[in-house]
Amino acid sequence: MKIKKLVLKRSGIVVGIIIVIVAAAAALLSLRTPKGEVFMQTNVGNITLQLYSDKAPITVQNFENYVKDGFYDGTVFHRVVKGFVIQGGGFMSNGTQKPTSPPISLESNNGLSNVQYTIAMARTSDPNSATSQFFINTADNSFLDYNPQNPGYAVFGKVVSGFDTVDKIENVPVATKYGMQDWPISNIIIEKMNII
Repeated sequence: MKIKKLVLKRSGIVVGIIIVIVAAAAALLSLRTPKGEVFMQTNVGNITLQLYSDKAPITVQNFENYVKDGFYDGTVFHRVVKGFVIQGGGFMSNGTQKPTSPPISLESNNGLSNVQYTIAMARTSDPNSATSQFFINTADNSFLDYNPQNPGYAVFGKVVSGFDTVDKIENVPVATKYGMQDWPISNIIIEKMNII
């Protein structure tokens, strides 16, 4: 009887130790697993973006690939339209456009709306032409959403911190530079982007 109790007691201790080890391992893994967020450091402040990989998997993967490659580092917000959008991710401060990866399929019909502080992909008149350029909506721009008559623009995330930085960028003075309207007079530079 004593032996049986001793064995049970030791088994309980072993199970307890295993539970503690598994919990510790899970905690460490959660620290190392990306949260689906991107940290953007600019010369006027920082912005953190939460990405919707469940709603726009192709778009998020495309964006994350550019982030991982360091593509955005040193690019600028080249188009700032107060009450509409701030757009970046394609040009250097001297007006040079960076070469990109092939365009991706449009994922605008995903149930997400171009409301204030969401991030979406910029594109040409061809719906499936988005590459690296993105914009952050600075107002509710539901007219950019998908509908049967309009392919729309694919929202793939939202700002979760750095709203003041977005607002600051939105309000900078702009001019026509390098043949493009709405270019900030003082360059707004994306210094670094990281997946966190």
